[in-house]
Amino acid sequence: MLKKIDKIIDSFSMYRLLVYYLIGLLGVSFVLAIFKDINYNPFSILVSSLILVGASYFINKILADIFDAPTGTDSAIITGLILALIITPTLGLYNILFFLSAAGLAMASKYILTINKKHIFNPAAIAVALTALGPRQSASWWVGTAVLLPFVIIGGIILVRKIHRSRMVITFFITTTLSTIFFALISNVNVGTSIHDMVFSSSVFFLGFVMLTEPLTSPTTQKKQSIYAAIVGFLLPPQVHFFNWYTSPEISLVIGNLYSFWVSPKVRILPTLIKKVRITPDSADFIFEPDKNFNYLPGQYMEWTIPHLNTDSRGNRRYFTLASSPTESNIRIGVKFFNNGSSFKESMLALDSNSMVSAAHLAGDFVMPNDPREKLVFIGGGIGITPYRSMIKYLLDKNQRRDIVLLYSAKNVEDLAYRNIFDRAKKELGIRVLYFLTGRNLKLKENNFIEGRINAARIQQYVPDFMERTFYISGTDSMVMDTKEYLIKIGVPKKQIKNDYFSGYS
Repeated sequence: MLKKIDKIIDSFSMYRLLVYYLIGLLGVSFVLAIFKDINYNPFSILVSSLILVGASYFINKILADIFDAPTGTDSAIITGLILALIITPTLGLYNILFFLSAAGLAMASKYILTINKKHIFNPAAIAVALTALGPRQSASWWVGTAVLLPFVIIGGIILVRKIHRSRMVITFFITTTLSTIFFALISNVNVGTSIHDMVFSSSVFFLGFVMLTEPLTSPTTQKKQSIYAAIVGFLLPPQVHFFNWYTSPEISLVIGNLYSFWVSPKVRILPTLIKKVRITPDSADFIFEPDKNFNYLPGQYMEWTIPHLNTDSRGNRRYFTLASSPTESNIRIGVKFFNNGSSFKESMLALDSNSMVSAAHLAGDFVMPNDPREKLVFIGGGIGITPYRSMIKYLLDKNQRRDIVLLYSAKNVEDLAYRNIFDRAKKELGIRVLYFLTGRNLKLKENNFIEGRINAARIQQYVPDFMERTFYISGTDSMVMDTKEYLIKIGVPKKQIKNDYFSGYS
């Protein structure tokens, strides 16, 4: 059942899935309003949503042109939809002016409240925080009602499963609960009532699933994500105050954004394509010259934006691992192509040196340990081999020896990407490299070519000291989950398994 759900949600980009989720919440709200289950006029919900989404979309396009920046259509639409769900849908001249102000502030925050071209705050949160301070119009967070709760939770769980940030969201919910209990006790408020209100008539679930997890304003590593979630969760309960100043959902998130910006890499580049290199029959390397130098660790990834017409359901953004090493002057990404591929992939094939491309949100925990004595196993499948190209090229350039076994699975010999790098590492650094080939009628001449799939028996056979090693797994989501499962079955502790969700795969 879960694999079927994963297959469906993997057909959409993270951003497009979020768009459908938010539209779904507004659609449900519209229907409930018709039947008087929500105390808002259905016409007002519809019109306010159209105003906020339309204003966000057009203001974003204008600002993108002014600042000569690539723009993500989905991002502006998402912000407008979020505003529609947290600002009271009441019509009237003053309310419409409030809608336009909130949309304008949200879009402007992405271009003006920035450092090194990286925006600091969640656009919807900073917009309603500023309107509360200025025109004294605040968000009601009307989406946080009991009747909408099942829809918020079900869709939120699907969304978090897609983006693999369950640890951060769970930390947020736990911290919010403990904070609610703590402040209820010191304020002499009934704990049961406070918990009930937190669950059934607050913004906690919508904030946690939708706004807390926004990639560009949340930290890039799991530990920092947990701290970020704990900060926002601690500040969320309505009883939290400093002297006479009380927090609100948007203020708690804005404060968390400040922490996130402080601890996160502040990288945004506009790279120029130098060349495309075919690395397998269905994969290619795209090699770019960055417009400025920046530091990254081997194995990290970035979010890439390619504006293009007729964007399909997968949107105009993707996450790709940097296949290049920090020791190289250019950056490269490895991309697999399919027949009848997405509009994003088609636009990639058409890239040239004049194309506008943006890369930001440097992130990832899938990096080598600091201790060079730690024994490692790299398991890669298909184009999921890209982080290992980055790591091993780095070791070659630094002439740094590590005890590594690379297990690389592909269909045929011609499907092995970066083989020249891995064979060099075998010769020069003593890295053990084993190629597992799953195709038919194979003619295997070299002793490190093995017919068949990587599985538990093969791990035990070719890596006899597997219990002493840390395993890295990179590939499709199903490949990563299956490999992790059989490693646990043969006794490898979970703490010795690191997996890379290769979100740029599809």
